[in-house]
Amino acid sequence: MRIGVVGTGYVGLVTGTCFADSGNTVTCLDINAAKIARLERGEVPIYEPGLEELVERNVKAGRLRFTTDAAASIREADVVFLAVGTPPCADGSADLSALWKVVDTIALQLRPDTIVVTKSTVPVGTCAGIEQRLEARTGRMCRVASNPEFLKEGAAIEDFQKPDRVVVGVRTKEVGEILRSLYAPFLRTENPFLVMSPESSEMTKYVANSLLATKISFINEVANLCERMEADIDDVRRGIGHDSRIGFAFLFPGAGYGGSCFPKDVQALAAMARDKGVVPRILTAVHDTNLAQKQVLGAKIDSWFGGDLAGKRVAIWGLAFKPRTDDIRDAPAIDLIDGLLAAGASVRVHDPEAIDNVRAVYGERLEYAATPLDTLDAADCLAIVTEWGDYRRPDFDEMARRMRQRLIFDGRNLYPPAELKARGFSYHAIGKQPV
Repeated sequence: MRIGVVGTGYVGLVTGTCFADSGNTVTCLDINAAKIARLERGEVPIYEPGLEELVERNVKAGRLRFTTDAAASIREADVVFLAVGTPPCADGSADLSALWKVVDTIALQLRPDTIVVTKSTVPVGTCAGIEQRLEARTGRMCRVASNPEFLKEGAAIEDFQKPDRVVVGVRTKEVGEILRSLYAPFLRTENPFLVMSPESSEMTKYVANSLLATKISFINEVANLCERMEADIDDVRRGIGHDSRIGFAFLFPGAGYGGSCFPKDVQALAAMARDKGVVPRILTAVHDTNLAQKQVLGAKIDSWFGGDLAGKRVAIWGLAFKPRTDDIRDAPAIDLIDGLLAAGASVRVHDPEAIDNVRAVYGERLEYAATPLDTLDAADCLAIVTEWGDYRRPDFDEMARRMRQRLIFDGRNLYPPAELKARGFSYHAIGKQPV
C-alpha cells in the first residue's frame, strides 16, 4: 500500500517507519526542510530506542523516503495519515491551526479514493470538520477516518508493532476493512481491531490518557498524605494493587507527570467538557494536583535548608519527563530547576539523553555533568527526578566521598530507606517517612 504521513515529529516518524517496515511504501512529508535534510542523511531528530536502525533499514530498502513536496507525495498515496502537532491554547483547548493548514494543502492533491486518517490527538468532531473542509475545497465527499495512537515514549516501536488494540473511527465498513488490512501484520496474536465512529475514536484517545493521568495524580496525593500519617506508600500500593479491580499500573508515586500527552490531553478534554456545559471537576483536580506535585521535591529541599538555598549546590539526576526519551516537555525536572535557580542555588545536572535539550533552554545557567557521579562533587544534596536505570545501582560509598552532605531527595523512590540510613545518608522519598 502507498502511504503518506504528514508530519515527521514523534508520532509521524514512528508511524511511517513501522508501516514501511511491514512492507508498505511510505513517504513522510514535512514543511521543515532542515528536518527533512537531516532525515535524508540518516539523522533521526528524536531519541527513541530502535528507531534510528529501523529508519536506516527501510530507507535502504527503498520503502521509506522523506520530502517537502506535498503534491507528489499526496497524489501517490492510498492512505494519508495526519500527524501534526496539536499544542494547547491558553485555555487548555487544542490548537488545530497546523492541522487545518495541512488539510488545505492536501485537499487538491487527493485522489477520490484516498483515505485521510487523523493520527494526531484531536478534539471530538475534528474528523467531521475535516470532511466538511475537504468537501468545500474539492467539491466531493472525501473519506476521512480517525486512528488515535497509544504509543509510550521509550517503547514506541514495540507498542506500534505489538499493540494491545488498534482503534479506528470510520463512516463506512469499506474504509474500516482497508485500515484493518493495513494493520493486519501487527495483529497476528489476535489483539482487537476496534471499529467505531470517528467521534468515539477521538474521545477514546483523550479518555485513555486522562484516566492514566488520574491514577498518577491520585497515588501522588495519597503519597503526600502517607507522609503526614506515618504510613508507607509502597505498603499501601501493594495493599491495593493486588485487588484485581485496581492493579499496579500507573500507581507509582513520584514527582508528577509530564511529556507531550498527559498534560495537554487532560486540559483539552476539560476544555471540551466546559464547551459542552459539563463541569470537569475530576479533570481539573487531576491537572491541579499534578501541578502541585511538581513542586513537592523542591519544597522538601527548601524546607531542609530552612528556606535559604542561596549558594547551595544541588545535583540533579534525570531531566527527561520519563526514562528512555530525551523529551523534556512539561518535565518535573524543569519545575525543580526553575525553583532552585530562582532561590539562588547552583545546579549541576545529568541525564543520559536529555542534556542537549536542557542546555538549549538554560545555556550556561546550569552545569552539565558527563556522568551521574560527576554531578556530586561538593554537592549539598542530590535530587532524583527521572528513574533511569543508570541511577538504580550507584556506588554509594563514592557518592558519600564526593558530596558535601549525604543528603538525597528521591522523587522516584529508587532506594530502600533502611539501606540509605545505614550508609549514613539522610533520605527523603515520596510517600515515606524521611530517614
